[in-house]
Amino acid sequence: MLDRLTGMEVFVRVAGAGSLSGAARAMGLSQTMVTKHLAALEARLGTRLFHRTTRRLTITEAGRRYLDSTERLLADIEAAETAVADERVEPRGLLRLNVPLVFGVRQIAPRLAAFAARYPGVGVELGLNDRLVDLAEEGWDLAIRIGALRDSSLVARRLARCRMVICAAPAYLAAQGTPRTSADLASHNCLGYTLAQAGAGRWRIGGRDAVDVPVSGNLRANNGDALLAAALAGQGVIYQPTFIVADALRSGELVPITLELPPSDQLAVYAVYLPDRTPSAKVRAFIDFIADAFAPEPPWDHGLA
Repeated sequence: MLDRLTGMEVFVRVAGAGSLSGAARAMGLSQTMVTKHLAALEARLGTRLFHRTTRRLTITEAGRRYLDSTERLLADIEAAETAVADERVEPRGLLRLNVPLVFGVRQIAPRLAAFAARYPGVGVELGLNDRLVDLAEEGWDLAIRIGALRDSSLVARRLARCRMVICAAPAYLAAQGTPRTSADLASHNCLGYTLAQAGAGRWRIGGRDAVDVPVSGNLRANNGDALLAAALAGQGVIYQPTFIVADALRSGELVPITLELPPSDQLAVYAVYLPDRTPSAKVRAFIDFIADAFAPEPPWDHGLA
């Protein structure tokens, strides 16, 4: 009988890598063994966790629900084992932390004072940029990444959901009208984020069966705050995460736009680190600290519908 815990680990790796081969490489297993573990897990649960074709592997709705629970369970098991093995090790030293610029300024930097008070032996070097850093080559202990993870070689812990919203200023909508369908976006000035995985000229909209909708506009930027400023000035429509636009939505300076397809629900905030068997105490301490700060609901989503 295949080990149940290994099967759960295989499932999480496959979901993160988006492929059986990627999970196999990350875990040092054969693709055949990964397939067997996944099949045994699906048989035990009595449901399909992934839709498989010859070209694509996508997680099912049941798989997405199971993923959240499994990630938490594995994280708890890892934390329990680590606590027993290293219960006398105090977090200390310099933590080199890399975070996307806007998220770092808004959601991480304001919490570092509380982290320092709790762990006085840990200093933090905070790197703020939106490029995909190489943790090993550049010497980062930990990174925060937002979106769908691309690098299956890293260990990831999901910290929070990342809701996306299509929105615009009331003045823009009064002058140009409100789009009602994704096709309507073609006639609007859509301000693009150049670092989006789909590119600045496409917005990925929808749930499990998301589609890339072509958009165009007179401004593209690699920074969400720049797009927010332009939208607040009435320049156009933006598609941004709630951690950037929540305050403007709550104040009414921006209005959410509802289309026939929902915004993407495939994005999340993750902490990622190199796949050491036992991460350092300072890394564990910061991940647990920030996970607690974002639970049970991301603070930036408070008060939003």
